[in-house]
Amino acid sequence: MNANAENQESESKMDGLKWVVVFALLAAAVVGNYLYSDVSVVLRTSAVIALVAVAGITAAFTAKGKAAIRFASESRMEVRKVVWPTRQEATQTTFIVLAVTVVMALALWGIDGIMVRLVRLFTGV
Repeated sequence: MNANAENQESESKMDGLKWVVVFALLAAAVVGNYLYSDVSVVLRTSAVIALVAVAGITAAFTAKGKAAIRFASESRMEVRKVVWPTRQEATQTTFIVLAVTVVMALALWGIDGIMVRLVRLFTGV
């Protein structure tokens, strides 16, 4: 049990170091892109993409990165289980939402008009 606690402590220190490396790589990408503005756009873009990719790979090896990857894969499996509506159902639902929106807009417009007239009546403006 003691070895497990030491392993977790060592792992958390390594995670902290990995996050420092990730932020350093991202900062280098931003600062390098700014400082080397006279260099070709293609080269700067390639360098920024490479640094961001290396930062992403480094972040993926942290505990939070592994958890995020696991969450994404589980989310993808859940999306596959969703029963999506047919085109006809989606179209009908869209028209119902539009109709209710128009009816509510007209109702609120009418209520607003009545309230404006009442305020004018009471204030004399």
